[in-house]
Amino acid sequence: MDCVGIGARNFTAMTVSFCPAGTRGLIPSFKKEPSFFRYGALCSNKHSLLQVRASTAGSESCVGVAVKEDFADEEDYVKGGGSELLFVQMQRNKIMEKQSKLADKLRPIGDDILDLVVIGCGPAGLALAAESAKLGLKVGLVGPDLPFTNNYGVWEDEFKDLGLEGCIEHVWQDTIVYLDDESEPIMFGRAYGRVSRDLLHEELLRRCVESGVSYLCSRVESIVEGSNGHSLIACEHGINISSRLATVASGAASGKLLQYEVGGPKVCVQTAYGVEVEVENYPYDPNLMVFMDYRDYTKQKVPCLEAEYPTFLYAMAMSPTKIFFEETCLASKDAMPFDLLKKKLFTRLNTLGIQIVKTYEEEWSWIPVGGSLPNTEQKNLAFGAAASMVHPATGYSVVRSLSEAPKYATVIAKILKQDHSNASLSRQISNQNISMQAWNTLWPQERKRQRAFFLFGLALLVQMDIEGMRTFFATFFRLPTWMWQGFLGSSLSSVDLMLFALYMFVIAPNSLRSRLVKHLLSDPTGATMLKTYLTVNMNSFPRT
Repeated sequence: MDCVGIGARNFTAMTVSFCPAGTRGLIPSFKKEPSFFRYGALCSNKHSLLQVRASTAGSESCVGVAVKEDFADEEDYVKGGGSELLFVQMQRNKIMEKQSKLADKLRPIGDDILDLVVIGCGPAGLALAAESAKLGLKVGLVGPDLPFTNNYGVWEDEFKDLGLEGCIEHVWQDTIVYLDDESEPIMFGRAYGRVSRDLLHEELLRRCVESGVSYLCSRVESIVEGSNGHSLIACEHGINISSRLATVASGAASGKLLQYEVGGPKVCVQTAYGVEVEVENYPYDPNLMVFMDYRDYTKQKVPCLEAEYPTFLYAMAMSPTKIFFEETCLASKDAMPFDLLKKKLFTRLNTLGIQIVKTYEEEWSWIPVGGSLPNTEQKNLAFGAAASMVHPATGYSVVRSLSEAPKYATVIAKILKQDHSNASLSRQISNQNISMQAWNTLWPQERKRQRAFFLFGLALLVQMDIEGMRTFFATFFRLPTWMWQGFLGSSLSSVDLMLFALYMFVIAPNSLRSRLVKHLLSDPTGATMLKTYLTVNMNSFPRT
């Protein structure tokens, strides 16, 4: 494989007939007047067209016109990929030959009533299905049979705690951050690992097989409550599955199957463009994982569109010459387009004197952050990104989903195994009680306080320019190690987070202090955070 990677091959197959001939090469250039092609069909009144900038293996960029899918609403559309939907679909549909097909390993769902249907076949869905079935529940897994395509980076100790260290394909014993050209780089003193997508997929699938999970390869159209109180999962081709409970784990864009709180914060997006390449002249120590490099990506002080988005370089050296580079916009109200990220990455690599000699793979990462919580009064449950479990200020979610799957499954199994009356009214009360207990396990008041704090931080970060980000992180990494590590890992309690905020305010420069105070007093997330912290969970008091 000497030229283009998996993603690039897929896209070339989609667009080659629409792009000018004789333009194929390794790295595309960026021209102001690209060619156009149409992708998809004309839309009905339920759909609309969207334009997305897409790059091929050719030397010209093409602008694709893709059909906007039937999302629940505009927020759901943004979560699903928004204006970059074509890239997100392209990433999702990569071919990963080393990952087994679920349908080849799991027995098909039969006609029996299931205890639990898990909708979605990502890491969160597979983990929850396996843990629930291990507890004796009859569990069905429903969703498209797609592989794990995104690269996952994790702290080695966190994956060891999950018993998944065998799924880590490379470990760097330390991580490093560069903020600017004047200050010294920051060493974390903590090992970081790259997860093997193939090994993680096969391990979670193995657990599903061993616990007896059944499977249907289909998209879910709707979930309705039947006359017997069971959930009726309506799938493609007129297939219906009856289950006592349904849990949606199909990713952030699950608005067609779940209800979300109205009036919550607008969702933001973390976008990243990555390439795994063979290079010459790698300037970093290959024994260190480059967690963030916020230094100027070009020495030229020329105003340009991509400079409006503060981004950093993330680099994993798999060997001294085989490197995974990723240009990341931590969060933005209006997602930074992938073509700008790509342009910025290659400008940065050129500035660093890095020469690419072979490209193995391209990656387009789209992570919705923030937004509203699911309505916890609904019967249908959620897990993973569908349950808003993505860390609002970092984009991390896989470790939290994998770590909470056993606890969540235990609660679901316990409440499903309780004896219920056959009376219709009692059954209705039981169904409501089942969902409420499960939601309270996933989003207790303490978790809501933590999330309100993270949303406050997210709203602050999206307002910052590159200098503001450097100042923020220079202060952030001066905190005690347990504080900043706990913040990144979502392990700080709501009280710890208040100490975090106080400590941060004390050591921050005056410019950041004034910004923090102004943000607290003027941004809606400040008022929401204070209100959430002051909310007393009445259920925590003993009944008299």
